[in-house]
Amino acid sequence: QVQLVESGGGLVQAGGSLRISCTASGRTWDGGAMGWFRQAPGKEREFVATISHTGSTTDYADSVKGRFTVSRDNVKNTLYLQMHNLNPEDTAVYFCAARGSPFASQDARHYTYWGQGTQVTVSS
Repeated sequence: QVQLVESGGGLVQAGGSLRISCTASGRTWDGGAMGWFRQAPGKEREFVATISHTGSTTDYADSVKGRFTVSRDNVKNTLYLQMHNLNPEDTAVYFCAARGSPFASQDARHYTYWGQGTQVTVSS
């Protein structure tokens, strides 16, 4: 089994920056592709960013392109999401997800493992 634990969420003012992290652990974890998704109150979970096993391929939702950067450290088994120029519409619970395949994916159905989420709140 693989465990994913997010950290780094919090309250930030509009225009500010925040970095959230996700650490993977577990006997079966071999570092497949990972992704970030978010869910705002009253809305469905949506794709934010994804990164391949090697980090060579990344993809982003149109709403965060140019503001968010996904990266990973495979030695530390940690996934990051650096967020800049945050706005109130970015307020959500952010979830980390992982899959066994090395290929990045925007589709939440492709991910096997999920974290519990970390709250990001952007005040206006």
